[in-house]
Amino acid sequence: MSIDDLVRPDRLGAVVAEATGDERWRSLAAALIAGGKSNLTFQLTSEAGALILRRPPSGDLLPSAHDMGREARIQRALAGTPVPVARVVLHEPMGDLLGVPFYVMEKVAGHIIRDRLPEGYAETDREKVALVDALVDVLADLHSVDPEAVGLGDYGRPAGFLERQIRRWTGQWERSKTREVKAVDALGRLLARRMPAGGRSSIVHGDYRLDNCLMDLGDPSRVSAVLDWELSALGDPLTDLGLLLFYWREAGEKPQPLIPAVSRTPGFPGRAHLVERYAARMDVPLGDVAFYEAFAHFKYAVIAQGIAARVAAGAMAGQDFGDLGGEVRRIAESGLARLGQEG
Repeated sequence: MSIDDLVRPDRLGAVVAEATGDERWRSLAAALIAGGKSNLTFQLTSEAGALILRRPPSGDLLPSAHDMGREARIQRALAGTPVPVARVVLHEPMGDLLGVPFYVMEKVAGHIIRDRLPEGYAETDREKVALVDALVDVLADLHSVDPEAVGLGDYGRPAGFLERQIRRWTGQWERSKTREVKAVDALGRLLARRMPAGGRSSIVHGDYRLDNCLMDLGDPSRVSAVLDWELSALGDPLTDLGLLLFYWREAGEKPQPLIPAVSRTPGFPGRAHLVERYAARMDVPLGDVAFYEAFAHFKYAVIAQGIAARVAAGAMAGQDFGDLGGEVRRIAESGLARLGQEG
């Protein structure tokens, strides 16, 4: 499908103009922002400036995935908390306009950092550590927000969260797999057997990583906005930490095709620094962190398979991420290794 088919600028302009009170939005253009592998992100431009539109991919969607309503709701709820988020301008929940639900938010200035740092940005080791500390501190701030106080007391069911997550991602795997991968099945079974006893609960992002945050243009020690809230919920906050550690590649480690690897470059601290920073901010024991890292591997193996399936179906607006079959197996095998098992 073309960008015009996915965004319908001819119809969208009037709706955005009404939501913003600015008639200049009646004539707008849309461009796909590269990098998104799940929901699709577009920049809308007009004489009034720039906004960001988020919508699901085209084609058949897995149950509970690509929930635009959750993204819009949590960003509105977190406005005014220490967690920086973009202001939601418009939420269309019914899908009448584009055929799917979507929302539009302000465009926040900032760097999205993937494989390399912007020229002249965070050049010193001290600045790199400050960047990492800011990333961890915002995660700790999120996990410190009282859900009831921001109107998110009914945002999920914290009790049994881990069990449901493992069941959910196992179900996603069964629906999206195109072949048997023994390591994925083994990792899912092992996680179900080794679940830690229930701990504290909080708002969780569900996909927290450096390139889902906008870093301040002039200050590497400040996060301008946290993006991509599709998988947010109320649940075990250590699932967020485990996923952040999964994404955080260290120097000498093999890069993974779907995971930006700026953290492998000189000057960035390793995963142990992130764990220590989080533990100090939250004052919580992290003896089970290996389990949460392994769960992150399982979750991302399933996500990678879903991306592969959507690319094959032509539902990713022409994006292609290469052959992901071997990557799914390698991610799962690495997760088993975190728990002392072989694939």
